[in-house]
Amino acid sequence: MENTYSRYFIKLNWLTLIFIYLVVIAGSFVRITGSGMGCPDWPKCFGQYIPPTDEKVLPADYKDVYAVKRGKKIERFAKFLDKVGAGDVATKLRNDKSLLIEQDFNARKTWTEYINRLFGVLAGFGVLFVFVGVLRKYRTKKLVTLATLNLVILVIQAWFGSIVVATNLVPWTITVHLFLALVIIALQMGILLEVSPSQKSKFILPKSVRLVLWSAMIITFIQMFLGTQVREAIDGLVKQGYSRQYWIDNLGMPFLIHRSFSWLVLVMMGYLFWVNRKNHQLKIINTSVYVLVIELVSGILLAYADMPGLVQTAHLLFASIMFGTLFMTCFRMKSEFNA
Repeated sequence: MENTYSRYFIKLNWLTLIFIYLVVIAGSFVRITGSGMGCPDWPKCFGQYIPPTDEKVLPADYKDVYAVKRGKKIERFAKFLDKVGAGDVATKLRNDKSLLIEQDFNARKTWTEYINRLFGVLAGFGVLFVFVGVLRKYRTKKLVTLATLNLVILVIQAWFGSIVVATNLVPWTITVHLFLALVIIALQMGILLEVSPSQKSKFILPKSVRLVLWSAMIITFIQMFLGTQVREAIDGLVKQGYSRQYWIDNLGMPFLIHRSFSWLVLVMMGYLFWVNRKNHQLKIINTSVYVLVIELVSGILLAYADMPGLVQTAHLLFASIMFGTLFMTCFRMKSEFNA
């Protein structure tokens, strides 16, 4: 007998998904404003649950204090990397003295990072309450597995957030952070596929359409990581003194693949849009196409126009939404021969 889920439990799951997306948006905004080091410690901010607004309330030697704390955290993380066979990375972290250089206090950056953490707390409580609700009322094997995995990975994500801060936003840590965020989104959507009535109906599709949908979803997933590589490459070029007009020529293969995959996804989604013109059961496909168009426009503005800032946040947000809509569509499909 199929479980009947309360409307409050269903709303909790949708709200939790929204909070997770808000964390993605806030994290991107932190990145574009350079606020990642606005709080030098974690989970508190300057040793307080509510951060200061003026440098005058901080000790005169606060930079030295947090540099020492960061050094200890980096060493603990380096030892962990040694144990898992990543000794080369651990050595680089130990030898990178720039990681111990503290930034001057900036109230705007501090509160930007703090708000990002508040969204993280809301998402965390949402995932926790879903887990508790599953154990108390809806203890099916699938839901218990999904809710438990989501909670465990969220804890890992929170721990890794402290590593991102401790290592002063070392590029590869940002990529791992994004990967864990996408896994959390996927798991939360998996729960919604089980409990939300709006996600219960199945799409009966031919094999060719299912193949294109899966391909588009996988490529979109890859695209998000290529995007972080491109962003990191741009950061490196800026540090080397390259002006914007020279970025494209020096970004290398990751940018070329990222750009080519974008057009490939557009072709795939255009095909699905064309197929769907006669069969309107896949309204979500039309939504995905509109999201993709916005995503491509934001990407073009980032690459060829001097419009950074919020365009970067929009680019990541719509890529995440695109991934989410394709993910849910793929897992609601079934073969036309098994209808």
